[in-house]
Amino acid sequence: MELDDELCLCFHVTKRKVINYLRIEQPQRPAQLADCHGAGTGCGWCRPYLKRLFDAAQDASAPTPALPSPDAYATGRSAYVRAGKGTPPPGATPIDPS
Repeated sequence: MELDDELCLCFHVTKRKVINYLRIEQPQRPAQLADCHGAGTGCGWCRPYLKRLFDAAQDASAPTPALPSPDAYATGRSAYVRAGKGTPPPGATPIDPS
């Protein structure tokens, strides 16, 4: 996943926005990432990935965690939503039709 790829597909929040939010705002808990344009408050798929970025930001020597490719990420989210684990809000990136 590149910096300008969407990390939160519900609210179209990019990886770059999340990383900059972590750097500038220095949240104390992963849940505070919701203040970054609503990241993690839609279907819930991105929450584990947000936590990985949060954990890495807490340790300045830690590398930015690798995240799946955008296609693999979107496919995983589609399976997650189809399994009934979350409901994207109106206006979210649609789930993969396959």
